[in-house]
Amino acid sequence: MLHSMTGFARQSADSKIGLLSWEMRAVNHRYLELSFRLPEELRPKEQAFRQQVGAILKRGKVDCSLRFRPAFDGQSDMQLDTDLVRLLGKRAAEISAEIPESAALNPIDVLRWPGVITEPEIDTDPLFAAAASLLDQTLEAMAGMRASEGERITAMIESRCTDVASIASSVRKRLPEVLAAAHAKQRERIERLNVDADPARLEVELALIAQKLDVDEEVDRLDSHLTEIRDALTRDEPVGRRLDFLMQELNREANTLGAKSADAQTTKAAVELKVSIEQMREQIQNIE
Repeated sequence: MLHSMTGFARQSADSKIGLLSWEMRAVNHRYLELSFRLPEELRPKEQAFRQQVGAILKRGKVDCSLRFRPAFDGQSDMQLDTDLVRLLGKRAAEISAEIPESAALNPIDVLRWPGVITEPEIDTDPLFAAAASLLDQTLEAMAGMRASEGERITAMIESRCTDVASIASSVRKRLPEVLAAAHAKQRERIERLNVDADPARLEVELALIAQKLDVDEEVDRLDSHLTEIRDALTRDEPVGRRLDFLMQELNREANTLGAKSADAQTTKAAVELKVSIEQMREQIQNIE
């Protein structure tokens, strides 16, 4: 099953510890590139989160953001360091004595002073466990969205493969007609010159022309590449790079087909092939 590289997921959970919220955004990238924005308490756990994401996502540029709002506890939150407050008040009084015109000390400014408010230490083990569990849920949502987009891309690629196979089949069927027309044209040229051609040499020339116009090998390779593409679509693993390589091979055969073209219909078929291949290639850039 194909998976797209683009996706978005957001999951939140409220517990005794507080409110946790993961947000993930993914876009196309050649490899897997992860960036994390974490609360200070969980920064040491970034490597563990990276391994957790890397076990599910294989390609893409993924931004992962975790927000944490601790649960409010009136018994323990916003504890004041009264000794520091008294010291600040004493120093403010000394300044006022030296500079009588100075404004009175604002209590809000005191609260902003580093160390005036002390928060209880958070036990990071249960916090990490909750964040890791919520990350699993977020990854599941992300994978579901990428799989849904992958199904749409799969249907599009299968449709274009059918188009390419149909075009290749039509070129193969017309090959005898194209060769016959080329032979007839060559004989007509000789007749117009009104010369006696060596039959053996003429047959050699006609054989060389047939070899130059023969696209059986290219059509066979097109069919082989289509088989490889359809096989890749059913694999339960990242196949984006493999499909990208197969698009290059398909395009190479289409170019050769156009170069060997001896009539307008074959040239048109080569152009239609390239259009279908390019449409697939654009979508494959988005596949994991």
